[in-house]
Amino acid sequence: MRSIPVADQRSGSGMGDAAMARARSTEDVVVGDEIVRERLSARVVHWIVALTFFVCLFTGLPIWTPYLGFLAHLFGGLHVCRILHPWAGVAFAVASVFMFVQWVSQMKLTKADREFITPKGMLRYFQYRNEDADVGKYNGGQKLLFWAAALGTVGLLITGLVIWFPLEFPQWVREASYLLHDAAFSLFFAMIIGHIYLGTAAEPGTFRSMIRGTVTKSWARLHHPRWYREVTGEKAGG
Repeated sequence: MRSIPVADQRSGSGMGDAAMARARSTEDVVVGDEIVRERLSARVVHWIVALTFFVCLFTGLPIWTPYLGFLAHLFGGLHVCRILHPWAGVAFAVASVFMFVQWVSQMKLTKADREFITPKGMLRYFQYRNEDADVGKYNGGQKLLFWAAALGTVGLLITGLVIWFPLEFPQWVREASYLLHDAAFSLFFAMIIGHIYLGTAAEPGTFRSMIRGTVTKSWARLHHPRWYREVTGEKAGG
């Protein structure tokens, strides 16, 4: 267990400021009634991935269908979108590599995590009816999302490169890449919508971990009880 010495703890906004200050360089630390969950570097990488994804989204949609052509005006026209989209895709892939390195050591699937692969497990996850006392810092759904996003990014990058340089590849590869790029995007977009829902409406208090870097003790005890016990040193049932 790691925690801030009592002499350094303060009530109210002072305590919150102390927690945010610690979140710049460390995590899994108790500061008063808060726990530092995500350090600054992890949060910055997360938001760069999010930003580049949405740039790819809004530049790609008007290219994909004329029905969404009005989105091109956000970037100065369809021609600009055609230039910006592939470069944004490269930036997204690079940022995703940094995110992968940041979290991969914490995303190993346990036997209990694999329950989320089943339809019943996924239904429980999205309804948030999982009350497993052994849930660590990241639950099975979050870990599966991590690996699915990694695979989806690889798929988008490879097929996107083929579409970007079509003359370098045979026709069948180009045609397959168009289909796979659209399929990978559709699945990725669905995952992102689920991720946003679970990080906001489904689990109030989660979003702050990617803004402030901290969560409340009560949030950690409810949603990630094993991680809470590991950080605070509290025994099960205590």
